[in-house]
Amino acid sequence: MKDETAEWVDKAESDLRTAQRELAVCEWPNYDAVCFHAQQCAEKYLKARMIEGRLPMPRIHDLEALLNLLLPVEPQWGSLMQPSITLSVMAVEVRYPGMSADVEDAENAVQSAEKIRNAVRGALKLSSATTSPSTL
Repeated sequence: MKDETAEWVDKAESDLRTAQRELAVCEWPNYDAVCFHAQQCAEKYLKARMIEGRLPMPRIHDLEALLNLLLPVEPQWGSLMQPSITLSVMAVEVRYPGMSADVEDAENAVQSAEKIRNAVRGALKLSSATTSPSTL
């Protein structure tokens, strides 16, 4: 694995751990932050796959657009479109007044991120176990 790919994976894992930790908080959980970090995890994993595959990586945050760029090399990832759309919508809407995530939204966001994470880790031939930066 390229060093740059490993850096993207490490950052994605950090976002996932942050989302999972915040989801588990009993007092004053920030479900908006869970949704944001779940989206960030998925975005960084998709970009890691692009880097490893030597694909051009645009500086965008739209998971649907990133996934569309990856479908020619990972056609089976069409099933990740709905989780990508869900995460893109949730991460943007909860950052502004007028919409707040609840526990169901946060759980859905983490599950969506984990689906994308598992697909990318499989493509990169990485274990699906949660990793720390030193165990990549």
